[in-house]
Amino acid sequence: MKPIILDVDTGIDDSLAIAYAIHSPELEVLGITTCFGNVTVEEATRNTLIVLEHLDSEVPVIPGAGKPLFRFPLKGNTVHIHGHDGIGNTLSGEPARSALNGHAAGFIVEQARQRPKELTIVTVGTLTNLALAIMSAPELVELVDRVVIMGGAVTVPGNVTPTAEANIYADPEAAEFVFRSGIPITLVGLDVTMQTLLPRRELQGWREKGGQLGGFLADMTDFYIDAYERFNPGIGGCALHDPLAVGVAIDPSFIRTVPMHVQVDVEGVHSLGRTVGDRRSKPASGPNMDVGLEVDAVRFLDHFLSRVV
Repeated sequence: MKPIILDVDTGIDDSLAIAYAIHSPELEVLGITTCFGNVTVEEATRNTLIVLEHLDSEVPVIPGAGKPLFRFPLKGNTVHIHGHDGIGNTLSGEPARSALNGHAAGFIVEQARQRPKELTIVTVGTLTNLALAIMSAPELVELVDRVVIMGGAVTVPGNVTPTAEANIYADPEAAEFVFRSGIPITLVGLDVTMQTLLPRRELQGWREKGGQLGGFLADMTDFYIDAYERFNPGIGGCALHDPLAVGVAIDPSFIRTVPMHVQVDVEGVHSLGRTVGDRRSKPASGPNMDVGLEVDAVRFLDHFLSRVV
């Protein structure tokens, strides 16, 4: 099994990614770290614990960053996308267990030191926890096998501004620091995640075969699809942003990647958080990551559906 840490800001697609990861025998989920983003870090921690309860999983949860590295939070409220509770207004109580003491950054460093050259970190929220981990232990860039980042929009428009994707925009300095660090990165951005689609018709099957878990995930995903319909009338489903990052950790062949040098705009007025890829035939700098540009969406969706519930 591949040891992973899943770093989340648990909203709805994070919840689907957690279920996908926990149900995948190829992965050993060492822990789930939480950060601000879709919701506060406290809410992300609570939601993660609740999702794990539905999965009958005791995987440890470790809270992390509650704000960006250097600036006042940029990202606005996501109630219209994820609900007042972050999980499609399905919250019915508090989790039975608590998160671990400590900080996500310390947990990441500890696990990397225990599993040198083995650990995959899958980040589906801001990159603040990972940036803090590298700042505290620069050797982390050599200890980690791979970081799979759901973030960015290198060749397509953004989703929170015309040029910026939400996870990068929420803490652009953290993302730029991680990109410059030398840690091995696979970028799973809107370039590929927007090519995926979970049709609403699949949710009834979750309710019929998945019991309490299936109903829980179906109800929150219904809310998510309703949000997609408001922005994309007639789409009939939702993109699987965070689950695709988990899918790539399981099977990198789900996407086709291109080596590229990518940096984050941390100064622009209208382009803050934009992920700028040097796509010239003779780029000024060597590649610092592999950028996903194409996805085998049908094969990925089949795999996701076979595992999530």
